[in-house]
Amino acid sequence: MPRNKRMFPFPFLILPIILLAGLIVMLLWNAVMPVAIHASTLNYWQALGLFILSKILFGGFRGRPPTGRGPGMWRDRGWQLREKWKNMSDEERAKLREELRQRCRRFREE
Repeated sequence: MPRNKRMFPFPFLILPIILLAGLIVMLLWNAVMPVAIHASTLNYWQALGLFILSKILFGGFRGRPPTGRGPGMWRDRGWQLREKWKNMSDEERAKLREELRQRCRRFREE
């Protein structure tokens, strides 16, 4: 299937999701924040704006490829590290442990 035919329904799926997220933010905010910190309630458009602002400032919109950093990076490489560890001799493991201890000591001293 050509790429542009697959992309056709994309805007029609994303827009309702964003609008629904605004509703969820409004309901959660109005249920929790006025009681917890005596904040005023939000209307729908304020909640939608807050959602979009928080995505820009904190989350992004996941439209870019992963950078290889963050919590998921070990999930992808974990099996490689386990295999490497299994294939090491006892001397290589001891050397690696000592190198890691040295790195941790330098980090604590800084």
